[in-house]
Amino acid sequence: MNELLTKGERAKKASYKLCNLTSTAKDGALRKMAELLVKRENEILEANSVDVENAKSKGVKGALIDRLTLNKKRIDSMAEGLLQIAALADPVGEVISMWRRPNGLLIGQQRVPMGVIGIIYEARPNVTVDAAGLCLKSGNAVMLRGGSEAINSNKAIVAVINEALDEVGFPEGAVQLIEDTRRETALEMMKLNKYIDVLIPRGGAGLIQTVVQNSTIPVIETGVGNCHVYVDGEADFEMAEKIIINAKTSRPGVCNAAETLLVDEAAADKFLPKALKALADLNVEIRGCERTRELFKEARAATEEDWYKEYLDYILAVKVVKGIDEAIEHINKYGTHHSEAIVTTNYSKAQRFLQEVDAAAVYVNASTRFTDGFEFGFGAEIGISNQKLHARGPMGLKELTTIKYIIYGNGQIR
Repeated sequence: MNELLTKGERAKKASYKLCNLTSTAKDGALRKMAELLVKRENEILEANSVDVENAKSKGVKGALIDRLTLNKKRIDSMAEGLLQIAALADPVGEVISMWRRPNGLLIGQQRVPMGVIGIIYEARPNVTVDAAGLCLKSGNAVMLRGGSEAINSNKAIVAVINEALDEVGFPEGAVQLIEDTRRETALEMMKLNKYIDVLIPRGGAGLIQTVVQNSTIPVIETGVGNCHVYVDGEADFEMAEKIIINAKTSRPGVCNAAETLLVDEAAADKFLPKALKALADLNVEIRGCERTRELFKEARAATEEDWYKEYLDYILAVKVVKGIDEAIEHINKYGTHHSEAIVTTNYSKAQRFLQEVDAAAVYVNASTRFTDGFEFGFGAEIGISNQKLHARGPMGLKELTTIKYIIYGNGQIR
């Protein structure tokens, strides 16, 4: 039996036990995981340094190296995320609603775990911890398949997680890493309906589309982030400059970073020269429309492809638009329904933007960088969904449950 089948069988068996564990048991496991992550951080960092050096030797650079790299602060943050998940209310067992039928049957909807969740993701070792923590708290077993670039980091992290789970008596197979990182194995995992109940891809557009197109398992599609900031003619320009600098440069390699700046033509002369110089001083390459290039000579000409692009790098597309109507039209055409922001002092325009922009998260006077499970108070996230099924935006605990109908009778027959 190959690795996938062996681990799939273990995960399915574990899921039947996990769904009945108490909140106290699950929270104790999360706290033990957090404790050992910090205690074993040197082992994790050593493994991560191997991955980083291997990636650099293959020519990987910039934001992609940043996503792969761990340090003490990031490990502490992962541990803190587990503690926050432990402090959250357990959704499993919650009765969402209940009603009585004319025949006397009492019918209710109760939250239950999905079972076994498969995660296919790229070179972000923090996903390993976030996914394990959220899946365990919501009563699910998890099968993790990370990218080859992070294999040593992921193996070290999962070893620590399983040591913690073993100490607290959790069932074997609750958290498993698929160590075979070949593409063929990923494709095989996408068809493991017998064991995996739902599949969640996390990564770039290529990975997500591969999973969506090849999986025979139900998929929750996480989002490619072509995110926009629109600066209205009635914006506070100082605020707008801070927001776009943060949205673009704080971590350009993540999906909630801004990729396009739209500016009302009424604000362009006053706002763009200063804001774009500040961005260029931070090594951001500007690709602009004709009007943008008139106001900022260093800008390269933007192409049609640039409006669709998720750069994940220090590159920003900039376009001057004829007010909020064109801004909304542009976002709905070129965006990926992830995170969009307006900077304005006009209440009516803010409300229009919130109502008419089709995205999982829409902001008024704030950076798109807040679309994150940790920032939303979920402790962590399994991913950010930009589809329109049961999960949209940052997916926390409730999004990893489904419902079961529970029916109480006293002898009714049909």
